[in-house]
Amino acid sequence: MPADGHLNETLTKEQGAKSGDAQPQWGITAQTGVLTDVLLGKPDFFEWTKLNAISDVAQENQERMGYVFDKQKAMRQHRQMVDIYEANGVRCHFVEADEGLKASVFTRDSSFMTPWGAVVASIQTPPRRRDYAVVSEFYRNAGIPIWKWVTAGHFEGGDFVILKPGVALLGYSGSRSTKEGAEQVAGWIRDKGWEVFVVPIPHQFVHMDAVVVMLEKGLALICEDALPAYALEFIKTKHGIKSIRVEYADCVQLGGNLVSLGNKRVLSMAHNLNVNARLKDEGFEVFAVDYDMFALGGGGVHCSCHELRRLPE
Repeated sequence: MPADGHLNETLTKEQGAKSGDAQPQWGITAQTGVLTDVLLGKPDFFEWTKLNAISDVAQENQERMGYVFDKQKAMRQHRQMVDIYEANGVRCHFVEADEGLKASVFTRDSSFMTPWGAVVASIQTPPRRRDYAVVSEFYRNAGIPIWKWVTAGHFEGGDFVILKPGVALLGYSGSRSTKEGAEQVAGWIRDKGWEVFVVPIPHQFVHMDAVVVMLEKGLALICEDALPAYALEFIKTKHGIKSIRVEYADCVQLGGNLVSLGNKRVLSMAHNLNVNARLKDEGFEVFAVDYDMFALGGGGVHCSCHELRRLPE
């Protein structure tokens, strides 16, 4: 596995050999296809804090439900997730831990990858507003170009979904991403000739990646209860995306927050019993990790990563 600092050189050689162009072709054109490189956070300073509607409900119910944060358990769970990635041939890269950033482990939010390079997000939640510091340092050290920085309102990586090459779906709840931020990002992508659809989502779902997650080309997990009819028409009718439905009760427990590894393989969480069973029925190989220390803290396995590179389908 190449060190982070040599990732740019490695991809330049691989992609330059294919394209005949010495310039590195950073970015992803789809959120499906075989995942080769992923960006994770180090959980050294992770602890439960007020992040979103999901974590708030869990923490308010701690006494009645018997929820107890166990730091060593969290560290083991994160290591098990990394082991699954590596066993599936995915190279794991990490933003550094910082004692002042208790939730930077959820790297989906602090930046996101596009076909033109990385975008550093603007996080609204006070404990996470400075996550940009560690993620931008990662890109600098790895030699990965940052394409844009969100400067209008707020926009977080969990609200950026590529439905298929040339088509993006952006969400905003107001309490995390805002309309101003979503429209700024949408404008950049439209300028590149892509079609972009922006839609509000109820705040209890936090981000679009708890609502719509691509599984493979033309197939997504969708919590239809979270989207207005016109958004479903855009996804399913206009663009022909087939869906596996996630029920509301599972969705608000991050049931749809999983990661496509490509070739009908998915990384999920052990508590996603209904979703995991449905995926197996549909022929997917499901790698389920115990991840409750993070899910109760407001983020699932999809929140905990974002794609640096995928092979095209």
